[in-house]
Amino acid sequence: MYSSYDVIVVGAGHAGCEAANAAATMGSRVLLITTNMQTIAQMSCNPAMGGVAKGQIVREVDALGGLSGIISDKSMIQFRMLNRSKGPAMWSPRCQSDRNVFAWEWRKALEENKNVDFWQDTVNEVIVKDGHAVGVKTSLGVEFSAKAVVLTNGTFLNGQMFIGEKVFGGGRTAERSATGLTEQLVSLGFEAGRMKTGTPPRVDGRSLNYDLMEEQLGDENPGKFSYTNTPALTKQRSCWITYTNQEVHDELKKGFEKSPMFTGRIKGLGPRYCPSVEDKINRFADKDRHQIFVEPEGWDTVEVYVNGFSTSLPETVQYNALRKIPGFENVRMFRPGYAVEYDFFPPTQLKPTLETQLVQNLFFAGQINGTTGYEEAACQGLMAGINAHRNVAEEAEFTIKRSEGYIGVLIDDLITKGTEEPYRMFTSRAEYRTLLRQDNADLRLTEKGYAIGLASQERYDAMVEKKNGVAQLTEAIRAAKVKPEEVNSWLEDKGSAPLREKSSLYTLMKRPEVEQDDVKNLLKLLPNMPEVGEEIIEQTVIEIKYEDYLNREKQNAEKLDKWESLSINPTFDYDRLKALSFEGKEKLKRLRPSTIGQASRISGVSPSDVSILLVYMGR
Repeated sequence: MYSSYDVIVVGAGHAGCEAANAAATMGSRVLLITTNMQTIAQMSCNPAMGGVAKGQIVREVDALGGLSGIISDKSMIQFRMLNRSKGPAMWSPRCQSDRNVFAWEWRKALEENKNVDFWQDTVNEVIVKDGHAVGVKTSLGVEFSAKAVVLTNGTFLNGQMFIGEKVFGGGRTAERSATGLTEQLVSLGFEAGRMKTGTPPRVDGRSLNYDLMEEQLGDENPGKFSYTNTPALTKQRSCWITYTNQEVHDELKKGFEKSPMFTGRIKGLGPRYCPSVEDKINRFADKDRHQIFVEPEGWDTVEVYVNGFSTSLPETVQYNALRKIPGFENVRMFRPGYAVEYDFFPPTQLKPTLETQLVQNLFFAGQINGTTGYEEAACQGLMAGINAHRNVAEEAEFTIKRSEGYIGVLIDDLITKGTEEPYRMFTSRAEYRTLLRQDNADLRLTEKGYAIGLASQERYDAMVEKKNGVAQLTEAIRAAKVKPEEVNSWLEDKGSAPLREKSSLYTLMKRPEVEQDDVKNLLKLLPNMPEVGEEIIEQTVIEIKYEDYLNREKQNAEKLDKWESLSINPTFDYDRLKALSFEGKEKLKRLRPSTIGQASRISGVSPSDVSILLVYMGR
């Protein structure tokens, strides 16, 4: 084992795994340090990947050359494309995962990467010299030197777990917290805060009565996340839906006086969009029931995740309330839910590369930045790993614009606006979401991943083949003409005006009455239908159907991108610009935006402040 590395990654959760793999794949010698080698890539919360906006992130990670999509495909037990009834910008892939297989596949992939070494220990100090991170020191007193350090500590920094009035030190069940690191970083000038998250109880699936629940099946033709040739899902496990009721709520209320949330023992803010069950009852007192998703943890286990029942109430209260839920009357609980409070570092202290502003070659990724969710962590880890490697190799920074990916939206939101509660990605956060669909992540990002040496030649070739296939099919549709007798009766059934003469198939496909699935039937009218796969057909249909919207968004993105190309020197002296507003000047001095575009999105920086900056820069 080397004592000196190019990149050290601290923490082996979703962020740490992507960071280590990315840097190592690109050529850096990487050391991955984790407190427990048996919990690499553990799904600490629900056994699932993707979801609304999150699924788009997984596909973007995959398009760039990351592994989250591949690992998800290899470990999924159910797949669903969410929001199919809405426009394609809202379609979001989601899978239920086998928790154990997911972790094992990640560990196997990392062990197969010859540039990754492992060390089981806890890091309690980053070694800093002359403003540069040059290594780490562990609780065993071992020192490792490196040219860059990536911290992905998750919920472990001074982590405390709460179950009713009981408080334990730790960042996850049966795993101790990491101490010392926060205090050292604060001594270097970093600002730290506290956040909270939680998890529900796990129960024995053999003790549940599924006849009293609604079955939730996977898609009839399940898709996948990765653009590579990962195996298709041939069988699936069902999930189930049930509901709380007033009896459940009454049982839970009996423990409110011992709730660490309501008694003030937990100071950190939890995720607003994933509240605990007691918080839901308290905040939505007018609701007489709340949905509960009953999710199996894998193929070969009876353990079940009770999604929607996150709680930190006393375990007896949890158990008694669970037994009032339809289907849970005879439930056996494996372990209670709990809340975790942990340290984080406001992400406004970061550069767009996720490198810290205070210490060079020190990167933060994942929950340490105030985010929540496996997918949000994974994409940050990927970007931090890429840029740690590029720093070491003395190559230019790698970033993604808001108009190029959800990853760009997430990082820009974090470093520009910060967050006071765990940040979760939603489609509504992206102003260009019609461009940033799950179906075209490879067309948007694979060329970028290939150019930096992360995406493989095979990935790049597959993307080019898809791009050419879409172009070929589009050209065939443009050239095709449709006769009235071929489609008029069908058009009348759709409530669409009949044709009076031969018409372009391309034009016909754009009619609002002609829906997504209808378009595929129209393709049967093509005299020379190219031999292309379902993915290319769907991509082509979307591009044609929403052409006008896509062109408008592209034009808007191009206008705003002009500001993104105007760089601001990180040492720029804003005090020289006397005309800046007081608030604008203070925010600019604190956040140090890297471009005029980023400066324009900072709360408190007015349009007139931006104009002053543009005038100074001769624009």
